[in-house]
Amino acid sequence: MKILVPVKRVVDYNVKIRVKADQTGVDLANVKMSMNPFCEIAVEEAVRLQEAGTATEIIVVSVGPTQAQETIRTALAMGADRGILVQTDDQIEPLGLAKILKGVIEEEKPDMVILGKQAIDGDNNQTGQMLAALLGWSQGTFASEIALDGDKLTVTREIDGGLQTIKLAMPAIVTADLRLNEPRYASLPNIMKAKKKPIDEKTIADYSADAAPRLEIVKVTEPAEREAGIKVETVNELVDKLKNVAGVI
Repeated sequence: MKILVPVKRVVDYNVKIRVKADQTGVDLANVKMSMNPFCEIAVEEAVRLQEAGTATEIIVVSVGPTQAQETIRTALAMGADRGILVQTDDQIEPLGLAKILKGVIEEEKPDMVILGKQAIDGDNNQTGQMLAALLGWSQGTFASEIALDGDKLTVTREIDGGLQTIKLAMPAIVTADLRLNEPRYASLPNIMKAKKKPIDEKTIADYSADAAPRLEIVKVTEPAEREAGIKVETVNELVDKLKNVAGVI
């Protein structure tokens, strides 16, 4: 079974985001970048399936600038076999990304696609669902457990109020949730091996995909600062504040 894992280069989750002075976007100058955490979980799950003898090849694909090669190398060091970089300096929206990935899938013909449920920069949570719709494939979103059962894929999904277990016909799209696994740290020998693994460089035109933006960012602003809390002396005063000041009861 061949598995395709899309990964995204994002601002590291430990970095405090700064908005540009002109409010046109996020300031990325001299900011540490890393692989999207949910993408790491997707790569780890693919590697575990390969270690269990279920998967035969893992292909990692990233759509982004030349620096996204570093993200792909991280996935290769974790255990993926080869990478594909679809080079572009443009901001790609979820629908455009899904169309590009559709072209990659039609060329590579994987049996399964595992990707993070969302990226921590845009928080769109759309690409996996759009990709499944474009391909007409089964989809299992918010996966916290994956198991191959014959020619079916059993996926346990995290839903409001509990878990839902479904069986999917293959080929399938799976989006990884936080509790699917804990990604490994790449060892130094594997990091060195990853430098020799191939990364094919492509362009959006190679897949004849329409990735033109359909949205316009009008303004990006910092969230409002939280107001300081107050202390109350009695329960009656608390109820009065909740009712007449906060308006929550």
